[in-house]
Amino acid sequence: MSEKMGEKRYASDYTGDDSIPVFLSFAIEQYKHHKGISGEEAMEILSENGLLDHLAEFYDVMHQHGAKWLMEEIDDMITKK
Repeated sequence: MSEKMGEKRYASDYTGDDSIPVFLSFAIEQYKHHKGISGEEAMEILSENGLLDHLAEFYDVMHQHGAKWLMEEIDDMITKK
């Protein structure tokens, strides 16, 4: 089942592939350390700016880069909003 941006996923949609949730967790943790904030604050900032959806949508490209590049990309996307 294909997911459109903004649609919620449910347990019945689970395919057994944890790649995207693991990547999103990684991004949140890295952003938390990058900014010196709590995990909850990091998740709120990324979510409010639509970046969790963006990171999930472009996982295939974005997960291939390192943490430093990812933080620069996130900072750039937030600045442009």
